[in-house]
Amino acid sequence: MSNAVVNWSETDPIDTQAAPDTVVDAVFSVSGRVLPVDHAWVLSQAIHHALPWFADEEAAGLHLIHGPESGNGWLRPDDPHALLHLSRRTKLVLRIPRDRSAAAGALLRQTLDVGEHVLQVESLALRALSRITTLLSRHVVIRSGDDETGFLNAAVGELGALGIRPHRMLCGRVTPIATPARTLQTCSLMLADLTIGESLLLQEKGLGSCRKLGCGLFLPHKDIDDVRRRLG
Repeated sequence: MSNAVVNWSETDPIDTQAAPDTVVDAVFSVSGRVLPVDHAWVLSQAIHHALPWFADEEAAGLHLIHGPESGNGWLRPDDPHALLHLSRRTKLVLRIPRDRSAAAGALLRQTLDVGEHVLQVESLALRALSRITTLLSRHVVIRSGDDETGFLNAAVGELGALGIRPHRMLCGRVTPIATPARTLQTCSLMLADLTIGESLLLQEKGLGSCRKLGCGLFLPHKDIDDVRRRLG
């Protein structure tokens, strides 16, 4: 999927009831020097080892760690084996049911072995899901064939199963995620003009598969029009 595709509907969004506040982001301050760009598998395994309940918790997911895409002349490497240099502001974030918050605290003061590298877990804060109505997932896995239209159609189908009718969508960068069994092909997906209820619901439920590898989790983002102008 080399080109971004926009799915656009001018129909006014239908309001929905806000999702219950049952899911939060557990935000850990961490220290470490570097991680590989493609660290999904090794970081996920480290979390599973430290939190044995995490693998079987359906509502739990792992946010991957992303350095800046650009800034001060530095560009995020495309090579999955390249290294991300971590800053003091780097966070490790887990999306978990609120009632797992105390259990997630078991990560504090642990040293996580992430492949050949380590992360020291230093502090924890809980962050509520955002009420912003433009959301981005950097990695979505949906079985849809190889083209943009198939990907978007599959996404629309899964959103519809949640009761979400998307009006403005943008798919973009394709990123592989390697596991010992196979390499996943993931695509970024942005949605705009959601209702607050739809936004909260999508953050709570996610989209597609492989939450424990950082896929299908949505975060608030700038408006889709800004992205379209930049791409254009």
